[in-house]
Amino acid sequence: MKNRLLWPVLALVALLILNVVVTPTFFSLRLQDGHLYGSLIDILRNGAPTLLIALGMTLVIATRGIDLSVGAVAAIAGAVTCTHIAAGGNPWVAMGLALALCAVLGLWNGFLVSVLGIQPIIATLVLMTAGRGIAMLITEGQIVTVDSPVYRQVGAGFLVLPIAILISLAVLGLVALVTRRTALGLLIESVGVNPSASRLAGVRARTIIWTVYVFAALCAAVAGLMISSNVSAADANNAGLWIEMDAILAVVIGGTSLAGGRYSLTGTLLGALIIQTLTTTVYTIGIKPEITLVFKAVVVIAVCLMQAPVRVRVGGRVRGKQGVPA
Repeated sequence: MKNRLLWPVLALVALLILNVVVTPTFFSLRLQDGHLYGSLIDILRNGAPTLLIALGMTLVIATRGIDLSVGAVAAIAGAVTCTHIAAGGNPWVAMGLALALCAVLGLWNGFLVSVLGIQPIIATLVLMTAGRGIAMLITEGQIVTVDSPVYRQVGAGFLVLPIAILISLAVLGLVALVTRRTALGLLIESVGVNPSASRLAGVRARTIIWTVYVFAALCAAVAGLMISSNVSAADANNAGLWIEMDAILAVVIGGTSLAGGRYSLTGTLLGALIIQTLTTTVYTIGIKPEITLVFKAVVVIAVCLMQAPVRVRVGGRVRGKQGVPA
Protein backbone atom coordinates (compact mmCIF):
# COMPACT_ATOMS: atom_id res chain seq x y z
CA MET A 1 0.00 0.00 0.00
CA LYS A 2 3.00 2.33 0.45
CA ASN A 3 4.11 1.91 -3.16
CA ARG A 4 3.43 5.17 -5.04
CA LEU A 5 2.69 3.23 -8.24
CA LEU A 6 -0.20 1.31 -6.65
CA TRP A 7 -2.84 4.00 -7.16
CA PRO A 8 -1.91 4.82 -10.77
CA VAL A 9 -2.09 1.10 -11.59
CA LEU A 10 -5.50 0.80 -9.90
CA ALA A 11 -6.75 3.92 -11.68
CA LEU A 12 -5.63 2.56 -15.06
CA VAL A 13 -7.23 -0.83 -14.38
CA ALA A 14 -10.47 0.88 -13.30
CA LEU A 15 -10.58 2.93 -16.51
CA LEU A 16 -9.96 -0.15 -18.64
CA ILE A 17 -12.69 -2.09 -16.83
CA LEU A 18 -15.10 0.80 -17.33
CA ASN A 19 -14.38 0.76 -21.05
CA VAL A 20 -14.92 -3.01 -21.22
CA VAL A 21 -18.27 -2.69 -19.42
CA VAL A 22 -19.44 -0.04 -21.88
CA THR A 23 -17.81 -1.67 -24.95
CA PRO A 24 -17.37 -5.46 -24.53
CA THR A 25 -15.06 -5.61 -27.59
CA PHE A 26 -12.67 -3.03 -26.10
CA PHE A 27 -9.82 -5.55 -25.67
CA SER A 28 -10.33 -7.10 -29.11
CA LEU A 29 -7.33 -7.02 -31.47
CA ARG A 30 -7.25 -7.87 -35.16
CA LEU A 31 -4.45 -8.35 -37.65
CA GLN A 32 -5.21 -6.90 -41.06
CA ASP A 33 -2.70 -6.60 -43.91
CA GLY A 34 0.11 -7.15 -41.42
CA HIS A 35 -1.10 -4.29 -39.20
CA LEU A 36 -2.44 -4.71 -35.68
CA TYR A 37 -5.62 -2.78 -34.90
CA GLY A 38 -7.81 -2.33 -31.82
CA SER A 39 -8.83 0.12 -29.10
CA LEU A 40 -5.74 -0.65 -27.02
CA ILE A 41 -3.51 -0.03 -30.04
CA ASP A 42 -5.27 3.30 -30.60
CA ILE A 43 -4.61 4.32 -26.99
CA LEU A 44 -0.93 3.48 -27.28
CA ARG A 45 -0.54 5.21 -30.65
CA ASN A 46 -2.42 8.37 -29.67
CA GLY A 47 -0.58 8.46 -26.34
CA ALA A 48 2.89 8.11 -27.92
CA PRO A 49 3.48 11.90 -28.28
CA THR A 50 2.36 12.49 -24.68
CA LEU A 51 4.66 9.72 -23.43
CA LEU A 52 7.64 11.14 -25.33
CA ILE A 53 7.13 14.65 -23.96
CA ALA A 54 6.45 13.27 -20.47
CA LEU A 55 9.80 11.41 -20.54
CA GLY A 56 11.66 14.64 -21.22
CA MET A 57 9.53 16.44 -18.64
CA THR A 58 10.35 13.78 -16.03
CA LEU A 59 14.07 14.50 -16.22
CA VAL A 60 13.49 18.27 -16.22
CA ILE A 61 11.26 18.05 -13.15
CA ALA A 62 13.80 15.76 -11.48
CA THR A 63 16.28 18.66 -11.62
CA ARG A 64 13.73 20.90 -9.88
CA GLY A 65 12.69 22.55 -13.15
CA ILE A 66 9.73 22.56 -15.52
CA ASP A 67 9.33 23.11 -19.26
CA LEU A 68 6.15 24.82 -20.45
CA SER A 69 7.48 25.31 -23.98
CA VAL A 70 7.29 21.71 -25.21
CA GLY A 71 3.94 22.21 -26.97
CA ALA A 72 5.30 25.20 -28.90
CA VAL A 73 8.48 23.27 -29.73
CA ALA A 74 6.35 20.42 -31.12
CA ALA A 75 4.49 22.94 -33.30
CA ILE A 76 7.79 24.40 -34.56
CA ALA A 77 9.10 20.93 -35.46
CA GLY A 78 6.01 20.17 -37.53
CA ALA A 79 6.10 23.60 -39.15
CA VAL A 80 9.75 23.35 -40.20
CA THR A 81 9.38 19.84 -41.58
CA CYS A 82 6.17 20.38 -43.53
CA THR A 83 7.32 23.73 -44.93
CA HIS A 84 10.57 22.20 -46.17
CA ILE A 85 8.80 19.21 -47.72
CA ALA A 86 6.16 21.44 -49.33
CA ALA A 87 8.99 23.42 -50.94
CA GLY A 88 10.29 20.24 -52.56
CA GLY A 89 12.85 19.28 -49.93
CA ASN A 90 13.88 15.81 -48.84
CA PRO A 91 11.76 14.50 -45.91
CA TRP A 92 14.80 13.18 -44.05
CA VAL A 93 16.61 16.50 -44.39
CA ALA A 94 13.43 18.29 -43.26
CA MET A 95 13.17 16.17 -40.12
CA GLY A 96 16.86 16.64 -39.41
CA LEU A 97 16.49 20.42 -39.66
CA ALA A 98 13.53 20.31 -37.30
CA LEU A 99 15.42 18.26 -34.72
CA ALA A 100 18.47 20.55 -34.96
CA LEU A 101 16.38 23.71 -34.49
CA CYS A 102 14.53 22.21 -31.52
CA ALA A 103 17.85 21.20 -29.93
CA VAL A 104 18.93 24.84 -30.21
CA LEU A 105 15.68 25.89 -28.52
CA GLY A 106 16.44 23.42 -25.72
CA LEU A 107 19.89 24.99 -25.37
CA TRP A 108 18.19 28.38 -25.09
CA ASN A 109 15.95 27.16 -22.25
CA GLY A 110 18.93 25.60 -20.50
CA PHE A 111 20.92 28.81 -20.88
CA LEU A 112 18.17 30.92 -19.30
CA VAL A 113 17.77 28.51 -16.38
CA SER A 114 21.33 27.37 -15.64
CA VAL A 115 23.41 30.40 -16.67
CA LEU A 116 21.16 33.40 -16.13
CA GLY A 117 19.40 31.80 -13.15
CA ILE A 118 15.87 32.63 -14.35
CA GLN A 119 13.09 30.60 -12.74
CA PRO A 120 12.29 27.63 -15.05
CA ILE A 121 8.58 28.43 -15.22
CA ILE A 122 9.36 31.98 -16.41
CA ALA A 123 12.22 30.98 -18.71
CA THR A 124 10.16 28.37 -20.55
CA LEU A 125 7.03 30.52 -20.53
CA VAL A 126 8.92 32.89 -22.83
CA LEU A 127 9.38 30.19 -25.47
CA MET A 128 5.87 28.84 -24.85
CA THR A 129 4.51 32.22 -25.93
CA ALA A 130 7.05 33.10 -28.61
CA GLY A 131 7.25 29.56 -30.02
CA ARG A 132 3.75 29.70 -31.45
CA GLY A 133 4.67 32.95 -33.14
CA ILE A 134 7.82 31.37 -34.59
CA ALA A 135 5.76 28.46 -35.94
CA MET A 136 3.27 30.93 -37.44
CA LEU A 137 6.11 32.83 -39.13
CA ILE A 138 7.50 29.62 -40.60
CA THR A 139 4.13 28.58 -42.02
CA GLU A 140 3.13 32.18 -42.85
CA GLY A 141 -0.04 31.71 -40.85
CA GLN A 142 -1.29 28.88 -43.07
CA ILE A 143 -1.94 25.19 -42.51
CA VAL A 144 0.79 23.57 -44.61
CA THR A 145 -0.23 20.22 -46.09
CA VAL A 146 2.21 17.72 -47.58
CA ASP A 147 2.07 14.48 -49.52
CA SER A 148 5.10 12.47 -48.47
CA PRO A 149 4.82 8.70 -47.90
CA VAL A 150 8.15 8.73 -46.05
CA TYR A 151 7.07 11.44 -43.62
CA ARG A 152 3.65 9.83 -43.23
CA GLN A 153 5.33 6.74 -41.76
CA VAL A 154 6.47 8.58 -38.62
CA GLY A 155 2.99 9.14 -37.25
CA ALA A 156 0.78 6.75 -39.23
CA GLY A 157 3.11 3.98 -40.42
CA PHE A 158 3.07 0.36 -39.25
CA LEU A 159 5.60 -2.36 -38.55
CA VAL A 160 2.88 -4.70 -37.27
CA LEU A 161 2.52 -2.15 -34.45
CA PRO A 162 2.26 1.58 -35.26
CA ILE A 163 5.72 3.08 -35.71
CA ALA A 164 4.83 5.87 -33.26
CA ILE A 165 4.47 3.27 -30.49
CA LEU A 166 7.80 1.66 -31.38
CA ILE A 167 9.58 5.03 -31.35
CA SER A 168 8.18 6.02 -27.96
CA LEU A 169 9.00 2.64 -26.40
CA ALA A 170 12.51 2.77 -27.87
CA VAL A 171 13.09 6.21 -26.32
CA LEU A 172 11.70 4.95 -23.00
CA GLY A 173 14.07 1.98 -23.06
CA LEU A 174 17.02 4.18 -23.99
CA VAL A 175 16.30 6.68 -21.20
CA ALA A 176 15.88 3.85 -18.68
CA LEU A 177 19.17 2.27 -19.80
CA VAL A 178 21.16 5.52 -19.68
CA THR A 179 19.76 6.90 -16.44
CA ARG A 180 19.44 3.66 -14.45
CA ARG A 181 22.51 1.76 -15.66
CA THR A 182 24.92 4.69 -15.46
CA ALA A 183 25.62 7.43 -12.93
CA LEU A 184 23.60 9.98 -14.93
CA GLY A 185 20.35 9.20 -13.12
CA LEU A 186 21.99 9.70 -9.73
CA LEU A 187 23.54 12.98 -10.88
CA ILE A 188 20.15 14.25 -12.09
CA GLU A 189 18.56 13.37 -8.77
CA SER A 190 21.38 15.00 -6.80
CA VAL A 191 20.96 18.24 -8.74
CA GLY A 192 17.23 18.15 -8.03
CA VAL A 193 17.64 17.44 -4.33
CA ASN A 194 20.25 20.15 -3.68
CA PRO A 195 21.93 21.96 -6.60
CA SER A 196 24.39 23.80 -4.33
CA ALA A 197 25.52 20.68 -2.49
CA SER A 198 25.86 18.72 -5.72
CA ARG A 199 27.98 21.50 -7.22
CA LEU A 200 30.24 21.53 -4.15
CA ALA A 201 30.54 17.75 -4.47
CA GLY A 202 31.94 18.16 -7.97
CA VAL A 203 28.78 17.57 -10.00
CA ARG A 204 28.52 19.84 -13.02
CA ALA A 205 24.98 20.96 -12.25
CA ARG A 206 24.90 23.48 -15.08
CA THR A 207 25.79 20.82 -17.66
CA ILE A 208 23.18 18.43 -16.25
CA ILE A 209 20.45 21.09 -16.44
CA TRP A 210 21.46 22.04 -19.97
CA THR A 211 21.35 18.37 -20.99
CA VAL A 212 17.85 17.66 -19.66
CA TYR A 213 16.37 20.74 -21.34
CA VAL A 214 17.91 19.78 -24.68
CA PHE A 215 16.59 16.24 -24.27
CA ALA A 216 13.10 17.55 -23.42
CA ALA A 217 13.16 19.73 -26.55
CA LEU A 218 14.23 16.78 -28.73
CA CYS A 219 11.43 14.63 -27.28
CA ALA A 220 8.98 17.44 -28.03
CA ALA A 221 10.37 17.67 -31.58
CA VAL A 222 9.83 13.96 -32.25
CA ALA A 223 6.33 14.24 -30.76
CA GLY A 224 5.66 17.19 -33.06
CA LEU A 225 6.78 15.12 -36.06
CA MET A 226 4.36 12.38 -35.02
CA ILE A 227 1.46 14.81 -34.62
CA SER A 228 1.99 16.57 -37.95
CA SER A 229 2.83 13.46 -39.98
CA ASN A 230 -0.29 11.71 -38.69
CA VAL A 231 -2.42 14.31 -40.51
CA SER A 232 0.20 15.21 -43.17
CA ALA A 233 -0.06 18.86 -42.20
CA ALA A 234 1.42 21.50 -39.93
CA ASP A 235 -1.02 23.59 -37.91
CA ALA A 236 0.98 26.15 -35.91
CA ASN A 237 -2.05 27.14 -33.82
CA ASN A 238 -3.27 23.73 -32.70
CA ALA A 239 -0.38 21.28 -33.01
CA GLY A 240 0.71 20.24 -29.53
CA LEU A 241 -1.72 22.68 -27.90
CA TRP A 242 -1.78 22.09 -24.10
CA ILE A 243 0.18 18.85 -24.47
CA GLU A 244 2.62 20.24 -21.90
CA MET A 245 -0.16 20.08 -19.31
CA ASP A 246 -0.91 16.45 -20.11
CA ALA A 247 2.81 15.67 -19.84
CA ILE A 248 3.11 17.38 -16.44
CA LEU A 249 0.01 15.55 -15.20
CA ALA A 250 1.45 12.24 -16.42
CA VAL A 251 4.68 12.88 -14.52
CA VAL A 252 2.86 13.89 -11.33
CA ILE A 253 0.42 10.98 -11.49
CA GLY A 254 3.43 8.69 -11.91
CA GLY A 255 4.75 9.75 -8.52
CA THR A 256 7.56 12.15 -9.50
CA SER A 257 7.65 15.12 -7.14
CA LEU A 258 7.55 18.64 -8.58
CA ALA A 259 10.06 19.54 -5.87
CA GLY A 260 12.76 17.60 -7.74
CA GLY A 261 14.90 14.64 -6.78
CA ARG A 262 13.74 11.06 -7.23
CA TYR A 263 11.74 10.24 -10.32
CA SER A 264 10.00 7.21 -11.80
CA LEU A 265 10.04 6.37 -15.51
CA THR A 266 7.61 3.51 -14.93
CA GLY A 267 5.30 5.95 -13.17
CA THR A 268 5.55 8.34 -16.12
CA LEU A 269 4.55 5.53 -18.50
CA LEU A 270 1.55 4.73 -16.30
CA GLY A 271 0.63 8.41 -16.09
CA ALA A 272 0.72 8.83 -19.87
CA LEU A 273 -1.45 5.74 -20.32
CA ILE A 274 -3.93 7.06 -17.76
CA ILE A 275 -4.17 10.44 -19.50
CA GLN A 276 -4.78 8.87 -22.92
CA THR A 277 -7.17 6.23 -21.57
CA LEU A 278 -9.11 9.03 -19.87
CA THR A 279 -9.53 10.75 -23.22
CA THR A 280 -10.77 7.51 -24.78
CA THR A 281 -13.10 6.80 -21.86
CA VAL A 282 -14.74 10.21 -22.21
CA TYR A 283 -15.91 9.34 -25.71
CA THR A 284 -16.70 5.72 -24.85
CA ILE A 285 -19.14 6.52 -22.04
CA GLY A 286 -20.66 9.46 -23.90
CA ILE A 287 -19.55 12.38 -21.73
CA LYS A 288 -20.34 15.72 -23.37
CA PRO A 289 -17.30 17.45 -24.90
CA GLU A 290 -17.85 20.62 -22.87
CA ILE A 291 -17.29 18.79 -19.58
CA THR A 292 -14.45 16.55 -20.79
CA LEU A 293 -11.75 18.60 -19.06
CA VAL A 294 -13.74 18.63 -15.82
CA PHE A 295 -14.00 14.84 -15.88
CA LYS A 296 -10.26 14.56 -16.53
CA ALA A 297 -9.50 16.99 -13.69
CA VAL A 298 -11.66 15.03 -11.22
CA VAL A 299 -9.90 11.74 -12.02
CA VAL A 300 -6.42 13.31 -11.83
CA ILE A 301 -7.19 14.99 -8.48
CA ALA A 302 -8.54 11.70 -7.11
CA VAL A 303 -5.38 9.80 -8.10
CA CYS A 304 -3.10 12.49 -6.66
CA LEU A 305 -5.03 12.58 -3.38
CA MET A 306 -4.82 8.80 -3.07
CA GLN A 307 -1.06 9.01 -3.63
CA ALA A 308 -0.60 11.72 -0.99
CA PRO A 309 0.52 10.84 2.56
CA VAL A 310 -2.35 10.37 5.01
CA ARG A 311 -3.15 13.59 6.89
CA VAL A 312 -5.29 14.04 10.03
CA ARG A 313 -6.23 17.25 11.78
CA VAL A 314 -5.31 17.26 15.47
CA GLY A 315 -5.97 20.25 17.75
CA GLY A 316 -6.33 22.63 14.81
CA ARG A 317 -2.92 21.68 13.40
CA VAL A 318 -2.31 19.47 10.38
CA ARG A 319 -0.13 16.56 11.44
CA GLY A 320 1.38 13.65 9.58
CA LYS A 321 0.50 10.04 10.14
CA GLN A 322 3.04 9.71 12.94
CA GLY A 323 1.97 12.96 14.61
CA VAL A 324 4.84 14.99 13.16
CA PRO A 325 3.76 18.51 12.08
CA ALA A 326 3.29 18.34 8.29
